[in-house]
Amino acid sequence: MNIYNFTWEELEKYLIENGFKKYNATQIIEWVYEKKEFDFNKMTNLSKKLISFCNEKFVIETPKIIKVEKSTLANKYLLNLKDNNKIECVLMNHDYGYSLCISSQVGCNMGCSFCESGRLKKVRDLTLDELITQIIEVENYEKIRIDSIVVMGIGEPFDNFENIKRFISVATNNKMIGIGQRHITISTCGLVPKIYEFADLETGVNLAISLHAPNNEIRDKIMKVNHAYKIEKIMEALDYYISKTNRRVTIEYIMLEGINDSDECAYELSNLVKGKLMYVNLIPYNETTNFNLKRSNDFKIKSFYDILKMNNVNVTIRKEMGGNLSAACGQLRARNESDEK
Repeated sequence: MNIYNFTWEELEKYLIENGFKKYNATQIIEWVYEKKEFDFNKMTNLSKKLISFCNEKFVIETPKIIKVEKSTLANKYLLNLKDNNKIECVLMNHDYGYSLCISSQVGCNMGCSFCESGRLKKVRDLTLDELITQIIEVENYEKIRIDSIVVMGIGEPFDNFENIKRFISVATNNKMIGIGQRHITISTCGLVPKIYEFADLETGVNLAISLHAPNNEIRDKIMKVNHAYKIEKIMEALDYYISKTNRRVTIEYIMLEGINDSDECAYELSNLVKGKLMYVNLIPYNETTNFNLKRSNDFKIKSFYDILKMNNVNVTIRKEMGGNLSAACGQLRARNESDEK
């Protein structure tokens, strides 16, 4: 078992069940997370009996970075998992520090028409250790400290809900990964029942919704999930989330030429979100040869932005980072899979 596949409480419980003390979990966690020691034999304050038990029961492993694409403000990493499946994560260098966008699944079943992740269908969920060690491996590789995390890479996080809950527990624990709740964002394409569950957890981490359309007619065409969860139901769930947590929700909106970038769409989106504790993040589309979709031009994006602003909607245009990368989610993995065939 990978030691990174335990929350603090799970490790305490497991050790107690095997005849050890609760504080032994603290000792191991301090060595693994704070001192970054990968050899149980070098954990000098552990008893010989505990060291022997750890060597027998646990491993300390991270996925291996097998390919890196770099630009001025962003690096993209392809990681090889223990079963030789591949995932991606992206490191972004902001004014306020380093942000890492991590994957939550191998592949994705949501099937959004603009997204590379869904072209290679879901193989499996990532385990807790595979979520956590994306952070650890990039920190070790780059010799940096990650300041914020976005779960917005390959996969639908709320389709891996139990492991995402455990991930939040480890990521926010000051003795483990130690990233503040408000510096972690979970992004979903709108799995309505899980939005309610997430609200009830009151984790303190941020929620982002990949909406990408102001009405069901457009969203049905570009996002299969909308056939199950219409925009009205998503907005009801977000109202519940806001009332429960008093946390602002990010509405992610990819700008697609001739599809969702008209002035009419901007007015519809304004009516949908204005007056709510939400802000809109307009995202210039990362084009890929595998989809016949185009990025809205800068004039259209600015016009869309101006209409939202005029209607008192909080809105930003996402800064483009690393235009020379295989930037679309899943693109580096997809290209690697193609090369191996």
